[in-house]
Amino acid sequence: MTPVAECLAAFVFGTTTGLLVQRSRYCNVAALRDAMLFKTYRNTKAMLVAMMIMTLGFTAFISIGAGKPMQFDVGLNTFIGLFLFGIGMVLAGACTVSTWVKAGEGNLGAFWALLCTFAGMFLFSLLWSFTYWPPAPGTMTGRPNLAGLQFGFANAATLQLKTGIPAIVFGLVQALALYGIYRAILKRERAGAKATAPARDDGACEAWATADSVAAAVPGAAALAEPSA
Repeated sequence: MTPVAECLAAFVFGTTTGLLVQRSRYCNVAALRDAMLFKTYRNTKAMLVAMMIMTLGFTAFISIGAGKPMQFDVGLNTFIGLFLFGIGMVLAGACTVSTWVKAGEGNLGAFWALLCTFAGMFLFSLLWSFTYWPPAPGTMTGRPNLAGLQFGFANAATLQLKTGIPAIVFGLVQALALYGIYRAILKRERAGAKATAPARDDGACEAWATADSVAAAVPGAAALAEPSA
């Protein structure tokens, strides 16, 4: 594929993705926050479906040698960065993707969130060197390195290389695990819907009982409540 074709493909894919995110109001923050705090799972289910599709797609490409997976070690810096990034997303009220969408819609708060994101990335880049941790690139060897607080690196591509098992197999295992979580959420939602249904019926019965008691206590109330012929 030529560079021009790659740019056109990226433009079409990016535009389509942005349109879908904007119209669906999808947000990674809402997918996690709403599930934990409000017990609503609309965005959570969308996130799980997207993860299943991406997992199967990426591992399929890796299996035929067409994928270009990123390689970076997981270390203590990863967990610290994810924690700080999560705090930032909650304070901003949106993930990076939906922040772009909101900024495009004219939301000034989202614009400032993006500006601070870029500033933070730039400031961190000033600290990146071969001698300063976190983390020095020299400590990223792909293997556990306790001195550099790095735990190594592995993904479907490395598992395929070491075991000879196609990457799509590992992708199917992960997709099945994600599908199990998706099914558990559906089961929880259905159980909640069944639990609330009798409460609504009881409320209607109580309303009728109250009306009957009023009619019995006040002579002529039933006649007044009926429409005149």
